[in-house]
Amino acid sequence: MDPRSDKISLIRYTMDQGDFHNEQPAFMLQQVNQFLSQINEKIGQASSWLTAILMVLVCFNVAMRYLFNHAEAWRTELEWHIFALIFLLAAGYTLKHDKHVRVDLFYAKFSEKKKALVNFTGTLLFLVPWCIVVIITAYHYAHSSWLMNEGSPDNGLPARYIIKSMIALGFFLLLLQAFSLLFSSLGTLLQKEAK
Repeated sequence: MDPRSDKISLIRYTMDQGDFHNEQPAFMLQQVNQFLSQINEKIGQASSWLTAILMVLVCFNVAMRYLFNHAEAWRTELEWHIFALIFLLAAGYTLKHDKHVRVDLFYAKFSEKKKALVNFTGTLLFLVPWCIVVIITAYHYAHSSWLMNEGSPDNGLPARYIIKSMIALGFFLLLLQAFSLLFSSLGTLLQKEAK
């Protein structure tokens, strides 16, 4: 007897019992969803410390400029680099916690299943394609900056290509969270008890 036929029989039996369609894919979706969400959770928590660093830097720069009449371009550039990092690295974290601005006329009154359908459709049609477009564009933008070893023209920070690379990274993290949202929305849509 062919050993492969036993495996095929077992797969057919499992599919006939319904376990293959209901439990295993749902469990796998849940595991992938948790993994992707954990990535953004950890990075979001770590990037939250950048706000404290930015606050100290801004206060220091203001004191140096107005009390001692001393300003340097690199410190000002560092401010906007840190601000950009906060925005870019925390975008996926913000999506995970559903804290992005939402114009909500009907959504709040929807059932969990309808909310999941809106989230799934909006993420699939708008967020995922937008993230892909930005990642591709930002990659080329950062790549050319790396090739020319771009720095600040105003005696500022020497490695502008690093912050340009963070654009692609930030949108990649947002894309990961978009996939997590897709999986969780799909899980809600596939639940029989959800209304």
